[in-house]
Amino acid sequence: MYPYIRMAKELFVHRNDPPIAVGEAHVSQHMCWPWDIDPWKELNNGRTLTLYDLGRIPMARRAGLVPALRRNGWGMAIAGASVRYRRRIHMFDRIEMRSRVTCWDARFIYVEQSLWKQNGDCASHALLRTAVTSREGIVAPERLIKAMGQSLHAPAIPDWIAAWIEAEDTRPWPPMGD
Repeated sequence: MYPYIRMAKELFVHRNDPPIAVGEAHVSQHMCWPWDIDPWKELNNGRTLTLYDLGRIPMARRAGLVPALRRNGWGMAIAGASVRYRRRIHMFDRIEMRSRVTCWDARFIYVEQSLWKQNGDCASHALLRTAVTSREGIVAPERLIKAMGQSLHAPAIPDWIAAWIEAEDTRPWPPMGD
């Protein structure tokens, strides 16, 4: 089940945080609860992606995205993800999440998120291809930036993200069935 109560808590906890610029990090604190674990008593890999919502949505609100979405009747979607898992997170471990927009292209906004253990080790790192959507399809990031009342130029796409985008472009869609 989606963690609606935890999301409400995050939005409440960060309700008075100062606004952040697009590209600035939103930092939040979390705990791995019993309902987040797999049979090995570790944070489940699928749940990790769900928990990343708990950082991304408050980040979007602090950056001024949510009012623009509401005014225009737009939504948010994940169009792709790549996650690197490196350290185990066990039940009741406290973790810090860092979330930030890294860059964007003509269609997508690329968000980088990471989970950090108390000892300073990075447990996981995610790159998410996100999109703002309307009834007509994907909203161009430039249009979104204007709707947010900002005038930003797209930052350079880091080489590692450009390589991921290129690799994704070679992936067949729809997938081949056997």
